[in-house]
Amino acid sequence: MIASVANRRSGTAVRFAPLVVIAGGLAVGYALGWQRYLSLGYLAASHEVLSDYVARNFTLSLVCFAAVYVLAVAFSFPAASILTVFGGFLFGWFAGAVTVVVAATAGATLLFMAARSAFGDMLRARVGGKAARLADGFEKNAFGYLLALRLAPIFPFFVVNIAPALFNVPLRTYVTATILGILPGTFAYAYLGEGLESVLDAARASGLEPSLKDLLTPEITIAFAALALVALVPTIVRRLRRP
Repeated sequence: MIASVANRRSGTAVRFAPLVVIAGGLAVGYALGWQRYLSLGYLAASHEVLSDYVARNFTLSLVCFAAVYVLAVAFSFPAASILTVFGGFLFGWFAGAVTVVVAATAGATLLFMAARSAFGDMLRARVGGKAARLADGFEKNAFGYLLALRLAPIFPFFVVNIAPALFNVPLRTYVTATILGILPGTFAYAYLGEGLESVLDAARASGLEPSLKDLLTPEITIAFAALALVALVPTIVRRLRRP
């Protein structure tokens, strides 16, 4: 009996250990003020130094940037869009975007696996009624729903990383939908980042700190929403055809 209780406690500790590490890392990051370095204001103040270093150490800089991106996503720092703009500005839109897709997918997958280990089976076994039907619908059309959530920036990136862990979404489906879903937004933000110099110059001239909203246009937002609707079409059609 005692051994059984000890085993259950040990199993619970192992399950929740990754999330404890993630929560601890996020708390430490904010306590040390690392969020200050994940802003366009920091980039505006340091872009000459950063650009010079990248020019002299391109490959090393790209690897370090990818590592920072993986950690930021895995620890749920709300900085994915800003970092993608950084990538386009520092490395060019293509190299920056490709690096971001790989790093963002890796970080998101680490967070997904940690959340699924801690909560997935437990919550899925306890839901019933409408919640169970919602779970069944999501699981049967996981790729379509997840692709739409990735394409439309309605919810924060870290929320979409964790939410599928509450359902029985296969890892392969999660990774594939993540890669395809973040491609348009990643290339768009990286392209905006490559042309960021004029925005930074305008911000310095006006004495204001640049922000991400200075880069976004209604057309880009509408385009993301349209892509999400297109991704949902096959799922909607399948649901309508059911007897």
